[in-house]
Amino acid sequence: MAKAAGGLYQAESEIPYPTVFSTEAILMRTTRLTDTSLIVHWFSEDEGLVKTVAKGALRPKSVFAGKLDLFFSGEILFSKSRKSDLHSLREVAISNWRQGLRRSYVTTLIAGYFCQLVESGVEPDHPDPAIFDLLRRGLDYLEGAPASFTALKHFEKEFAKILGVAGDSKTADRALREHLGVLPGIRKDLLQRLEGN
Repeated sequence: MAKAAGGLYQAESEIPYPTVFSTEAILMRTTRLTDTSLIVHWFSEDEGLVKTVAKGALRPKSVFAGKLDLFFSGEILFSKSRKSDLHSLREVAISNWRQGLRRSYVTTLIAGYFCQLVESGVEPDHPDPAIFDLLRRGLDYLEGAPASFTALKHFEKEFAKILGVAGDSKTADRALREHLGVLPGIRKDLLQRLEGN
């Protein structure tokens, strides 16, 4: 089932294209598409991992100006593409700017690690409310608390539990590495910076 704009749930086969969808989402990553447009990666409550094109986002008077930065969250409106997994972003209403995640490099780094870890462990366009809630809580915690080794290990442990790979005989990072094949590369730098915290 999918949540169309207006909150109505419909079977996928009944949804005409293009259809506008509304969902709560966290901005995880942006990449430049053209001189003026961005590809924006979101993890959303109702749609899971979603990639959208923000046309004209880099123009000074864009409707997206100031709204597309890492870790921002809020309500997004997008049109689903029938031909690819790259959808069209229509509107963004930010409700949480998470400015505290920019207070230090290590705080930004651990928040980025949380997002990369989630992105490596989920399938596009498949909602996972438990993982969405974990990421939201993890980022909200970091906004008001110092980055720490304890926070890193707790997030990994909870993520491994949700994925069903946690085990009594192995650490969460080992279980995740075995399940995902590799952990995000920034983890090594992060561990060095968190040493003793």
